[in-house]
Amino acid sequence: MIDALTLDQMRVFAAVAETGSFRAGAGRLRRAQSAVSHAIARMEGELGVALFDRGGHRPVLTHEGQALLSNVRDILLRVDAMRARARGMGEGVELELALVVDTLFPIAWVAQALNVMRSRYPAVAVRLAVEPLGGPLSGLLDRRYGVGITVGEHFRSPKIAMQALAAVEVVAVAGASHPLAAMAPPLQMADLAGHLQIVLADPSSLTPGQDFGVLSPQTCRVNTQDTKHQLILAGVGWGRLPAWQVERDLAEGRLVRLAVSALGRDSSLASEAYLAHRVDAPPGPAARAFCQALAAAAKR
Repeated sequence: MIDALTLDQMRVFAAVAETGSFRAGAGRLRRAQSAVSHAIARMEGELGVALFDRGGHRPVLTHEGQALLSNVRDILLRVDAMRARARGMGEGVELELALVVDTLFPIAWVAQALNVMRSRYPAVAVRLAVEPLGGPLSGLLDRRYGVGITVGEHFRSPKIAMQALAAVEVVAVAGASHPLAAMAPPLQMADLAGHLQIVLADPSSLTPGQDFGVLSPQTCRVNTQDTKHQLILAGVGWGRLPAWQVERDLAEGRLVRLAVSALGRDSSLASEAYLAHRVDAPPGPAARAFCQALAAAAKR
């Protein structure tokens, strides 16, 4: 009977499916292999379907097993989230607030929110990292951080809860001394492709072999937004930077906005920023205060 299924059986099933063998699944769960095999057999009997084809060297998910695995993962995720929420209700204030922020997001808003949080929880230590592209999502998935801020739609996971904050504008720019700055608008994509583009490298392992916003065959890849900013200012190449970071440079003539309609109206593109955390690790009191203050700062 399906009513006789247990969460333990589901966890065993997920472990075997994800590790690829009964032995590896038993190792992950720190159980005897015979206990894992028995749990799978009981689950198959209660469901009335075979979950694994055991005819080869390693067990392979059957079509039924593949279909049911997504349901099992969803159930386990929801149960873990419920347990974490209940646990958080009974716990006190965090000792540390570990944050990871997308490099495109205005750090001034983060500072405002931290000031509000620390006025209420002055004893809470803060650990803050700023990372590009898949860095924030990877840090949350690895549990290195409790709260993250991501920008854009490329990096998502069902294990991560997200709340929209604000739009972040990114603009195409070049240094005032760069050849592109002297070209008559409008520029074409071929004009950009003829010059070095300064781009950020993804520090995570989430996007092997993928590029985001790379338009030129000539690239200089850097690992920080400040490095990218300084290289563009120096005329080494062109690139796209957040409007909040280059506002003063544009006003004072150190940078020039590149008029390329293919890169958005007025050469700018708005991407949504999100507050994020693991669904099985909801924010504690200090983190909630920070998130509320950040949402307020973003609205202003």
